[in-house]
Amino acid sequence: MKIKKTEFPRGSVLSGEKIIFDYTDSFKGEVLDTEGNIGTAEIGRAFFTSTPQWGKKMFAFRNSIVKTFGLKTGADHNIPQSPDGFKLEVGEQVGIFKIFDKTDNEIIMGENDKHLDFRVSILYDKAQNNSKANFLTISTTVKYHNWLGILYFLPVRPFHQLIVQVMLKKMIGKLEGK
Repeated sequence: MKIKKTEFPRGSVLSGEKIIFDYTDSFKGEVLDTEGNIGTAEIGRAFFTSTPQWGKKMFAFRNSIVKTFGLKTGADHNIPQSPDGFKLEVGEQVGIFKIFDKTDNEIIMGENDKHLDFRVSILYDKAQNNSKANFLTISTTVKYHNWLGILYFLPVRPFHQLIVQVMLKKMIGKLEGK
């Protein structure tokens, strides 16, 4: 399965806000053999169980560094033991991610911190117009608040893009039942 960088999806809840962000990216992959029956619960479970082991280690390293600057870490919040233990409802906190919005085919999550705000959109485009193609797109937006936000995101950006692509590929595999 091929993951490709794409334009920010017009169908995203965040698309109307795109112009206010300092950084955006989107990665897209085709989801096969699902008959369009994937909901936000399945998408959320796939997301929160698709972080590669090396990504978890990098995130733990990041947390140990940013804690000294008073920035938020995933340890700031209780994480449910099982992906089935959370509902992904607006306002719910899952690790570092707060759920900001949810529709039938999209979850918007992220966090506001003193150095930057970020949002992650996971959008499932169901097949339409006699097309059998379904697509899953992960988009990220960042708004810097100060020089610390810019400095923080500079080394994070390439790793962010890599981990999103790896996670998207793993998510699609899980959603396809592979």
